Amino acid sequence: MEAAMEKKNMEIQAINRQTLGQRLKSYRRSPLSLMLLILVSVSALLTVMTLLFLIAYILIKGIPYLTPSLFVWEYTTENVSLMPALVNTVIMTGLSLLIAVPLGIFAAIYLVEYAKRGNRLVSIVRITAETLTGIPSIVYGLFGFLLFAVALGWSYTILGGAMTLAIMILPTIMRTTEEALKAVPDSYREGSFGLGAGRLRTVFQVVLPSAVPGILAGIILAVGRIVGETAALMYTAGTVAGIPSNLFGSGRTLAVHMYVLTNEGLYTNQSYATAVVLLVIVVCINAVSGFIAKKVSGKAA
Repeated sequence: MEAAMEKKNMEIQAINRQTLGQRLKSYRRSPLSLMLLILVSVSALLTVMTLLFLIAYILIKGIPYLTPSLFVWEYTTENVSLMPALVNTVIMTGLSLLIAVPLGIFAAIYLVEYAKRGNRLVSIVRITAETLTGIPSIVYGLFGFLLFAVALGWSYTILGGAMTLAIMILPTIMRTTEEALKAVPDSYREGSFGLGAGRLRTVFQVVLPSAVPGILAGIILAVGRIVGETAALMYTAGTVAGIPSNLFGSGRTLAVHMYVLTNEGLYTNQSYATAVVLLVIVVCINAVSGFIAKKVSGKAA
């Protein structure tokens, strides 16, 4: 029985498969399709080549200067250590996500699951979130400086930088989570309600696990923005090359560290080495997030 089914599937695939001659005839009848195919292929090739070129350029320029002195705990003008900046990056990322992720996810849950469809308030919130997503980071930095450093009197602090970044990534997390929740079929909700589950249980045990890949995609985008941010952090967290003793101390992240080294013009090679570390961190975060998404999706299925 199984062999017959496999044979039938192979026959169907053979019928649907086009030969090169058939494709050329279809392209002669529709030259526009051929032009679109060429444009798509060239665009994909250019994108891949650009990405590979950037990665190769960073690795070639930076790997020779990944010396042990770059990973010393204390920064000096001789070793130009990136270790304090690496620790500050981890702290800044963790704090920002700790603030923004719960707020963004719960706001999206309210907009999708609880708010009435067609509500004017919901439309205003969505438009505001989309507008905030496009605001330049230096504007967020100026806002964070005026609010946290001046109005609250915190000066340059890790906490002020994390709060500013949380405000910056909140619209991204909220919108991606909202779209992920919308992508979950209504039949999941109806089936859960039919089995006697309440709305809260349906949201947290049925809808959210199904939307985890989309939510993680938004979190990955947010992490990428945090790790690569410089302007907003220079206004709020400062550029001190050291690990602060508490959250009200100043410190620089890897991106700010790389900017300062390049701007000084004396440690360009070390800035390339810092770029290699940043690249490895981003790749590791993407790999771990993808692994978690597959595990959670498998359990939900």
